[in-house]
Amino acid sequence: MTLLSIPLLTLPSYSPPHRPRNFIADVRVCSNEPPSPDNDFRQLLPPNALRRKNDPSWRGGFSLAVDLGASRTGLALGKGFVSRPLTVLDLRGQKLELRLLDIADRQEVDEFIIGLPRSRDGKETPQSNKVRSIAGRLAVQAAERGWRVYLQDEHGTSIEALDYMIDLGLKRSARQGRIDAYAAIMVLERYFSTLGHGTELVLPKQSALREKLISASLQDFDFVPEEDIET
Repeated sequence: MTLLSIPLLTLPSYSPPHRPRNFIADVRVCSNEPPSPDNDFRQLLPPNALRRKNDPSWRGGFSLAVDLGASRTGLALGKGFVSRPLTVLDLRGQKLELRLLDIADRQEVDEFIIGLPRSRDGKETPQSNKVRSIAGRLAVQAAERGWRVYLQDEHGTSIEALDYMIDLGLKRSARQGRIDAYAAIMVLERYFSTLGHGTELVLPKQSALREKLISASLQDFDFVPEEDIET
């Protein structure tokens, strides 16, 4: 198992656009079952970005952004104030999914924000299908722990990440191997800046797992994440 070590830098959070307190985000639901009029998961399972805006007293867990690259996976952690690059994983398949769950547990995460590739005209790409497949498998395992999985449009985040790293003054040699984690920051900041608008909730088909998600959403804990990831 290989981890690429990167510095933990803080990124000033973006200022989200003003939304009224009763604003309901456009959160779509992804599942293989027909929608139930009695079970509107968009309201039962709001993303942290929206919930924290509507209820400032609610603490909740951290959001883990996942940028699934062709060969590496970048991670970033945030709670809406500042986001930081966490690490870059050089893993595939089940090993990657298990590592994501392990990191989420240690960092007090209760939701995954997975970047969904789209083309310039907003259409999904062949890579989108791969990301959806991974997100679907992860959603089942995450639901066992009461954690949610959302998909967030990531178009353009790699370019944004590169521009940001250049603005930080990082040389090309320093940028190599880190851009995936910084792209994950951009996914996370886009999610927070829009209060989760347009995200897609990935639900497991099993009703028992859905009930776990709903039950977990009713609880609130004062999470404190670990500062470092062991390599």
